[in-house]
Amino acid sequence: MCDTAKIELILKNLDEINEKLDKIIENNNHNHNHNNNDISEKEDDHGHTLDVMTLLTLPEHLRTTATALFELGTATADSVAEITKKERAVESNYLNQLVRMGHVKKQRLGRKVYFLVDDK
Repeated sequence: MCDTAKIELILKNLDEINEKLDKIIENNNHNHNHNNNDISEKEDDHGHTLDVMTLLTLPEHLRTTATALFELGTATADSVAEITKKERAVESNYLNQLVRMGHVKKQRLGRKVYFLVDDK
């Protein structure tokens, strides 16, 4: 197997892992919200805003991705990848990490997934 094929396989596996993690997090959030109906959404929200100090604490690869997303506003992994010059699957992974950290929101419209900075 050539290096390119190995990299593509790894990126495909990372995408599958991200999808599974997203489902686990979604189920966990659903169960948590279901068990705590008396808690308001704001009290139940664990997200963090992406201010300058937060950006400085992020690893370089996530900071680059977050900065590109700031420039675009709402964007797909493809459009972020165009700015950062990285593979779409890599940016998808980084964006999903930012989602799990609570800094970015993720919305699915049809077959497309859009990311936007969480501006609480």
